[in-house]
Amino acid sequence: MPDADTIAFLGAGGRMGLGMATNIASAGRRVSAWNRTREKAEPLTEHGARICDTPAEAASGARVIVTMLADADVVIDAMEGETGALASAGENSVWVQMSTIGEQGIERCIELARNHGIGFVDAPVLGTKQPAEEGKLVIMASGPEQLRELLQPIFDMLGQRTMWVGEAGAASRLKLVTNAWLVAIVEGGGEAIALAEGLGVDPALFLEAINGGPLEAPYLRLKAQAMIDRDFQPSFSLRMATKDAMLAERAAEQHGLDLPVLKAISRRMQQAIPEHGDEDLSATYLTSAPRRADS
Repeated sequence: MPDADTIAFLGAGGRMGLGMATNIASAGRRVSAWNRTREKAEPLTEHGARICDTPAEAASGARVIVTMLADADVVIDAMEGETGALASAGENSVWVQMSTIGEQGIERCIELARNHGIGFVDAPVLGTKQPAEEGKLVIMASGPEQLRELLQPIFDMLGQRTMWVGEAGAASRLKLVTNAWLVAIVEGGGEAIALAEGLGVDPALFLEAINGGPLEAPYLRLKAQAMIDRDFQPSFSLRMATKDAMLAERAAEQHGLDLPVLKAISRRMQQAIPEHGDEDLSATYLTSAPRRADS
């Protein structure tokens, strides 16, 4: 019988996963952690977590299995096969899929969970590395009503707010919408900063002009300042943000929507990947930035 207090966390050494798994373990829950690169999850042992060699080992005896991984293929690989989590998941286990994997990805997961007869909740998050570490994510959850009581205490360890938005799949669709807005803010901000610099305008004046007014946006200010300072330490990598933009673009196309701005932003971000993929999302600005005299 799965233990309700034991949580298998797959992707526990990732940029988001490490902070999330740490918060769960620090709150007193037993965490069985797995990460493709084991060493990245080792810090969790300081909080009492057990590091496992396979997803199946992590899932053995766990009531809740959390996936927080890079993309749909990696999520499915962690769940399927002889060493996958489903090989040892009990019939009362619940799979909480928190990665951003798009519409097709989440449908694959829903079908896989259904075929194995386990509960499934789709619960992507809003936030980056620091909110994950601070337990201040926004969790968008969708799935069976009867699983809320089991999962809400876990979500409370991870986030400042949980939205329950319907049947499984609805949360991933909402995440696509929020990501479309996020990349629009960053790319728009980057082009505004580039225009200011190109016109010989101090970009700090741009931020001052919108301060406190209807055009103000905290995320824009954060990323615009990073662009001005040329500080691209990653909190959300450009590579991962581009993946999310492409998922949103693909969903729009599949639903017959003509969204040229989203398409253009996705293409622009892809251009920056070869040189700046491992830097912060705000590094997309460098594709538009005027060339400096000292460069």
